[in-house]
Amino acid sequence: MTNIQDILYKVSIRSILGPRDRTIDNIQTDSRLAGPGTLFIALRGTLTDGHQYIPAVIAAGAVAIVCEDLPAEQREDITYIQVEDSAASAGIIAHNFNGQPSEKLKLVGVTGTNGKTTIATLLFKLFSGLGYKCGLLSTVQNHIGERVLQATHTTPDALHLNALLKQMVDEGCTHVFMETSSHAIHQHRIAGLRYAGGLFSNITQDHLDYHKTFEEYIRVKKSFFDSLPSDAFAISNADDKRGAVMLQNTNAKKYFYSLRTLAEFKGRILENNLTGLVMTINDQEVHFRLIGEFNAYNLLAVYGAAICLGEDKNEILRVLSTLSGAEGRFDYIVSPKQNIIGIVDYAHTPDALINVLATIQKLRKGDEKIITVMGAGGDRDKTKRPLMGAAAAEYSDKVIITSDNPRSEDPEAIIRDIEAGLNTAAKRKYISITDRKEAIRTALNLAGPGDILLIAGKGHEKYQEIKGVKHPFDDKQILLEFFELLDK
Repeated sequence: MTNIQDILYKVSIRSILGPRDRTIDNIQTDSRLAGPGTLFIALRGTLTDGHQYIPAVIAAGAVAIVCEDLPAEQREDITYIQVEDSAASAGIIAHNFNGQPSEKLKLVGVTGTNGKTTIATLLFKLFSGLGYKCGLLSTVQNHIGERVLQATHTTPDALHLNALLKQMVDEGCTHVFMETSSHAIHQHRIAGLRYAGGLFSNITQDHLDYHKTFEEYIRVKKSFFDSLPSDAFAISNADDKRGAVMLQNTNAKKYFYSLRTLAEFKGRILENNLTGLVMTINDQEVHFRLIGEFNAYNLLAVYGAAICLGEDKNEILRVLSTLSGAEGRFDYIVSPKQNIIGIVDYAHTPDALINVLATIQKLRKGDEKIITVMGAGGDRDKTKRPLMGAAAAEYSDKVIITSDNPRSEDPEAIIRDIEAGLNTAAKRKYISITDRKEAIRTALNLAGPGDILLIAGKGHEKYQEIKGVKHPFDDKQILLEFFELLDK
């Protein structure tokens, strides 16, 4: 139970009607979950408007309503709180209701198009290795210490997010590392949270189905850094052409990392092969288990954050050198007899595909073929599909275009969108196979000893979503099964 006055701390209120001194048992944005003692927050969604459910939640026992528009009829025994923005208020209210958990943790947000999961996961593993009990909120999974909780969104909604942070505080976590998606920023899911720091990886075309323009996508990402407090740190990629823009209006202490220019956290790649990266970080040479230039950037971001959080540089590098990345991010296996290299990666944007394939190109020692299996998600940004097809064809010897998560769309229509990006030369080196498992089997049949097979798009996912149904599907597991058959 929490007093309503405490719950409303820092909320932008236009008016309050009804009793002001009452206790609240729970807060809800889902009218179906409202009951006695509930404070209900009426959110305007894309499909429904929570304001229409106010009579139903009052009938179910709700005692307080947060809304942008007051209902035409009001009951004297109900508290009505009219606010400027219900979504922004939900985050602040949830933070207050859960005892302001982010004030009791060192919370670090990671945003950008590519690299969020790897950076957040590496930070979690690093600080766990340094002896702290940590929390992780990521696309792949959520952690409270060693306990794993399944993730359903990159960033949970405000109510679940704050409840999770409270749980982390209650269980003794000192640091939490959180992927912070553009959807979460725009929808105010992180409103009210206090960050110790924020990291920017890079920005390339993605989510234009939601943000409509690339400029709006950039603005939303930047707003995260604009909101950081003056005692926080903000770390950005100096080699991304929008890296400086991200931090230009932040009040936080600014730092940059780079492989190509002067920066507080400077790296240089000395070796890059299947055994890992040898690189210098601020002139200290270290061997890392991760592979590829994109991971060199991820390591620099992690190193920078750990320094800003007050850790010893030698201890940081010692632990970092032992770590592997996140599941489904450049996850590679080799068939023992055939010596075919299989790589499973979440790359689902043109830039991510280029990064992974450019890394694979550099790993080639001779004339090994690169065979790429790729698709694109349904009900998402359609403009990136032809760009992904072009990227795959440019960097591969053979491309098999297949189904990803078609969701409500026709898989073959998605494939046609991808094919539209192929020029005449590219059309000679691709085939389309709608069935993803059959596409992987065909790629293996085309591969010879030493060849490199990339399966892109789904990474860590254990399902394929078709017409609203999630069917079990694991790229890595299927690849392992086919490798076993090959090596018999």
